[in-house]
Amino acid sequence: MSEPILKLENVVKTFGRNEVLRGVDLDVAPGQSLVVIGGSGSGKSVMLKNALGLMTPDSGKVFFDGHDVTQSTGKPREMMRARVGMLFQSGALFDSLTVWENVAFRLIHKERLKRSDAKERAIATLKKVRLGSEVAGLYPAEISGGMQKRVSLARSIISEPDLIFFDEPTTGLDPITADAINDLILEQVRDLGAAAVSITHDMPSARKIADEIAMLFEGKIIWRGKAADVEHSGNEYVDQFVHGRASGPIQPAM
Repeated sequence: MSEPILKLENVVKTFGRNEVLRGVDLDVAPGQSLVVIGGSGSGKSVMLKNALGLMTPDSGKVFFDGHDVTQSTGKPREMMRARVGMLFQSGALFDSLTVWENVAFRLIHKERLKRSDAKERAIATLKKVRLGSEVAGLYPAEISGGMQKRVSLARSIISEPDLIFFDEPTTGLDPITADAINDLILEQVRDLGAAAVSITHDMPSARKIADEIAMLFEGKIIWRGKAADVEHSGNEYVDQFVHGRASGPIQPAM
């Protein structure tokens, strides 16, 4: 297997007395799709923010392409982020910008590409996620939730990143639209040859887009294996979560 493009090594993150991450070890190689499952409050989003550099671990290390980026700021951090795409849970589109301006945001504001060239690339990228040029001049409020997700996906892949993070990519979508988004995620990640790290509690989505699944529980990775093995993991916590049972070692959040 290739060397990991992303590696978290014994990452700890605490907020006051709340130790959210308690020594997370995780890695993903180029071309690999890893899905991290876990309930609300298990630390998935905090783990992702530490991996992306939006938070700094209290201890432990984060490596990107073999380099320790745990404490990196400024240009080194920007160089990493230039190779990373992100699809946010809410889509996080800018309401005041048109669809194509949202997709081309990095090209215009970071890479300083001419607007005409950026628009051309944005429209080409929209086609990759099954959106025609007729939506390019619309605003996010003028398109459906499923289309907004596609626009967000286009924005995450326009710079052809080496690593893409997906934060609950199917939240708020009906099952048919969610499955279409999963298909697009699979297609685009494979076309790019990128590594993908997704966090979700949507098991149909996890089964479909993952090569491997890992479960985060109480701030630690308690199981990792092939997606095909998640149904018979031999781990009682994973088994309860995967089958959505109220009874078991995991207490329902009330």
